[in-house]
Amino acid sequence: MKHIVKIITLLVAISAFWVGLLQTSVIPRSYTWLLPLYLIVSLGCYGLLMVGVGLMQFPTCPQEAVLLQQDVVEAKEFLKQRGFDVGSY
Repeated sequence: MKHIVKIITLLVAISAFWVGLLQTSVIPRSYTWLLPLYLIVSLGCYGLLMVGVGLMQFPTCPQEAVLLQQDVVEAKEFLKQRGFDVGSY
């Protein structure tokens, strides 16, 4: 619930800033109307950047890799006992 309140507060603040820019004519109207589009594009770029950083820093887990290989071996043995041919996979 706290996260949604932060998001709504941020959206209200951005909307108030945008309406204020529209009212004061500090920036020409043609540019001011494009601010929501710029915001959406900026958020999209930020999201892609965070995904890329997360993929670059993806942790490796050698212990989990060993456990996964053991599970694969156990599964192959189980399937061989049941009559499945898993040698080609």
